[in-house]
Amino acid sequence: MASETTPAAIVTGGTKGIGRGIAHGFARAGYKVLVVSRNGAEADAIAAEIGGGASGLAVDVADPESVEAMAAKAVERYGSIDVLCANAGVFPAAKLGEMTAADFDHVIGINLKGTFLSVSAVLPAMKAAKRGRIVLTSSITGPITGYPGWSHYGASKAGQLGFMRTAAIELAPFGITVNAVMPGNILTEGLDGLGEEYLAKMAASIPMRRLGSVDDIAAAALFFASDAAGYITGQTIVVDGGQVLPESAGALEAMDA
Repeated sequence: MASETTPAAIVTGGTKGIGRGIAHGFARAGYKVLVVSRNGAEADAIAAEIGGGASGLAVDVADPESVEAMAAKAVERYGSIDVLCANAGVFPAAKLGEMTAADFDHVIGINLKGTFLSVSAVLPAMKAAKRGRIVLTSSITGPITGYPGWSHYGASKAGQLGFMRTAAIELAPFGITVNAVMPGNILTEGLDGLGEEYLAKMAASIPMRRLGSVDDIAAAALFFASDAAGYITGQTIVVDGGQVLPESAGALEAMDA
């Protein structure tokens, strides 16, 4: 989005996978990027990799004091917070009957509560500037689809969208938009151990016959952050190569017939 000075973006969970891709994407687009991670050394390393004025910061998004310090540090370093990409998330698998209350609280605390806390922390700076873009990384899992072992993850991602819609209403008078990107299966280092055969099966379930890239997600986040999306708030973009469209495996077979 336009700014009198070089715009600044915070990317939580910015050291791996989609978050790392988003951080790189915003840097390429001319943003100063604050790369946020629980591991400060990793955040600094990715910031150095990105260059262009990027910097790293150790933050626990589930801790109110930590995210308040994050917002303060962003303003101190860059003078503004133009964009928040609330991307931090965890997805440990545990099926019902085995999942503990602590397992559930851990995922909800980072994925959903962490979103709330991160958004809350940047509001003073954005309200003072009378502008801001907030982009949430949700998922197709939860809002649209389900997967065994991820009931807590799905709940957190569906919860983000419920939070987004009311937040968008409340923040609209301040020139702040709140939107969400909903990735499908994205090729990241987290899939490295699954093997080529498994990855091929994943790609075969997608009409576009490939897994998404982190750049695909970064492009959607950059659109929501842009002036072109200035009149869009409370909305979602599904970035999944058509993954959620087939009503059955037969639909994919008919596509190839």
